[in-house]
Amino acid sequence: MPATEIHPTAIVDPHAQLGSGVYVGPYSIIGPDVTLGDGCWLQHHVTITGPARIGKNNKFFAYGSIAQQTQDLKYRGEPTHVEIGDDNSFREYVSVHRATFPGNTTRIGNRGNFLAYAHIAHDCTVGDDVIFSNNGTLAGHVQVGDHVIIGGLTAIHQFCRIGRHAILGGCTKIVQDVPPFMIADGNPAEIRGINKVGMERHDFSPETIKQIKEAYRLLYRMNLNVKDAAEQIHEKLTPIPEICQLLEFLQTTERGIVR
Repeated sequence: MPATEIHPTAIVDPHAQLGSGVYVGPYSIIGPDVTLGDGCWLQHHVTITGPARIGKNNKFFAYGSIAQQTQDLKYRGEPTHVEIGDDNSFREYVSVHRATFPGNTTRIGNRGNFLAYAHIAHDCTVGDDVIFSNNGTLAGHVQVGDHVIIGGLTAIHQFCRIGRHAILGGCTKIVQDVPPFMIADGNPAEIRGINKVGMERHDFSPETIKQIKEAYRLLYRMNLNVKDAAEQIHEKLTPIPEICQLLEFLQTTERGIVR
């Protein structure tokens, strides 16, 4: 792996820890409590303040602001954290904020693609292989599952959950949980169907997709409340992992689900 390279105009705190092959571009700033894994690349004018622990081979494009303090008015200056996995891409002006209370962490997984102006607020948890389109925005304490796609100019209210393999359309307003495998779109958001194409691309079997489609029918097309729909799904469908995940999601919702 090539040697770490720091541009002469960059400012890197001597207490920051940089792995092998890291490139820190012009006018970038890295704070004292930052750990950057091997192969990370900062284009120019990138700020990483910390405390932050960042994995390998992440790319940070111009004017990104990573691990800045939370905007939560309850924050009183205590040390809080950001943790980022490997192989993510953070495009221009992306911002990621630390958690609010001591001991808490904003977490991002692996292989995410965060397009320009995306924002991840305090105390969020973001899974692997996600795509945030331009201006995809999370308020605090949002949970985003693996393989989620968030459309451009979409905003998600605090404490909402987005289940794995869900898609949110552009300019969508999310104020409740979006169950896994569903497509949500609109303002206010509505569930439009299942993410059939996405599941096929990730090698879900035809039988699994058929089961999820039937779960969607029971949940959204039978005029049942969520509790009754969940009971029908439990009684009538095969307890494959995907159906069990959907049931667990429905049973643990606190904000209710998008209908």
